[in-house]
Amino acid sequence: MSDHVDRILAQWAEERPDLDVSPMAVIGRLSRVSAVVDAKLAKNFAANGLDGGSFDVLATLLRNGAPHRLTPAALAADAMITSSAVAQRLNRLEARGLIERSPNPDDGRGSLVTLTPAGQAAVERTLPTHLATEESILAALTKDERAALAGLLGKLLSARDSG
Repeated sequence: MSDHVDRILAQWAEERPDLDVSPMAVIGRLSRVSAVVDAKLAKNFAANGLDGGSFDVLATLLRNGAPHRLTPAALAADAMITSSAVAQRLNRLEARGLIERSPNPDDGRGSLVTLTPAGQAAVERTLPTHLATEESILAALTKDERAALAGLLGKLLSARDSG
């Protein structure tokens, strides 16, 4: 089973046989898979009136349980978005009525972000198709292969976080 990355590796082996280009086999495929995953997920989110960052914020609020309320800092730490993106996402979500912001009684300078019923409905509507999209992306892998891949990717992330 040969792919575009194999062709690139062969070209480098011809051009620079003195270099070990084997990391490109993994990184190149991760990059290509990431682009495919991002595109498929974006299509599903768009069909549900969201984008990936907005879905992550709403889903983070929902999965944290009632009262579905967090500080912006906790959202940034727990969602799959950067802290710099939180404020603009919250502005857009609040304008659409999907979240509400209120003063934080424990921190006079801070605020709390709460999922509204409309925000919960958006997550609940999107989640099944999101999971179906992820399932379709992983359909070529067996349950054991998925577990192995998840473990290996977790190992890479742990090494990055500790180094």
